[in-house]
Amino acid sequence: MEAGIPILPIYCLFLSRRKVLCTWMFGWRYSGLLKEESVAQAPNQRIRNRGQSVQVVEMRRELASKIAAHVPRPGAQATPIPGLTLYRRTEPSPCYPATYEPSLTVFVQGRKRITLGGTTYLCDDSSFLLSSVDVPVVSQIVAASENVPLLSLHLKLDMPLVREILTQQEFQRPEGSSHNRGIAVGTTTVELLKPCSRLLDLLDAPQDIPFLSNLIQREIVYRLLRGPQGDRLRAIATLGDQSQKTAKAIAWLRANYAKPLRLEELAEVARMGMSTLHHHFRGLTAMSPLQYQKQLRLQTARERMLIEGLDAASAAFEVGYESASQFNREYKRFFGQPPMRDVKARRLAGPEAVSD
Repeated sequence: MEAGIPILPIYCLFLSRRKVLCTWMFGWRYSGLLKEESVAQAPNQRIRNRGQSVQVVEMRRELASKIAAHVPRPGAQATPIPGLTLYRRTEPSPCYPATYEPSLTVFVQGRKRITLGGTTYLCDDSSFLLSSVDVPVVSQIVAASENVPLLSLHLKLDMPLVREILTQQEFQRPEGSSHNRGIAVGTTTVELLKPCSRLLDLLDAPQDIPFLSNLIQREIVYRLLRGPQGDRLRAIATLGDQSQKTAKAIAWLRANYAKPLRLEELAEVARMGMSTLHHHFRGLTAMSPLQYQKQLRLQTARERMLIEGLDAASAAFEVGYESASQFNREYKRFFGQPPMRDVKARRLAGPEAVSD
């Protein structure tokens, strides 16, 4: 755990120029101290670059330069390449709930903390984050400034493409079911950074995107599958695996979050027994299906209020709540303050307060 940035059982205390106090957002299910995992897994983070290849460091700097050139101002920048978004953040953020879809995020500058269940993952300029399934997390930028902004690229993973690559001969080996979380942090390598850099080069040659983008993304998926975190991605993509069945239930729940949750129906979608589904669902997402649905409803309601200007009662009913008072109670517990007060604060804070 980093000195000066403690993780406490009830509150995540984060001091920045704005002195933000971040309230823990999952009070209804939290128990125990958080476990923190960093990509380096070293006792002293100040020497994390020691012994690394000079080529790796140079590749990271090159990729950082390319991202900065395409995102000159703070925020998220969608690109003409399908599924690719670039990010630039120039100040730390409070803890913020987000949902990570199957994707790869490569960090080349700055530092970010991502919490799923009882585990906190620390991502820095040597890290990539692999999400193999839709998971709700708590995200917090802990190191970013005008001079040294947080820079990252986010690439959605095409799961049919992953399954296609897995049919290749070199991946034909028996695998057991994965019971790991749906996200993992790894150390970036030259083999992974090279295709990422070439993908960004296509932004300067848009005529090449339709043909070359898919080829480069295939290489990126190949590198992920060949790396230490590949088994997590394989488990989700492999038809018949328990993790893949659970991912199917998660996808159904995301598409039908406003409907009353019937575990029998969800288990039928996944073609699993209810107890088996509950076990694997919690293993991937660190929460039960009901808790997952609550987070989807609350996050969607917040977006509707922020973007469409809905009042709290209307947003509550549109995401499936039958009681406005219950919605208000759960919203305050999750976000730390009542709906309209929270929405007003988010608008005043501006886009930099939102951690992607």
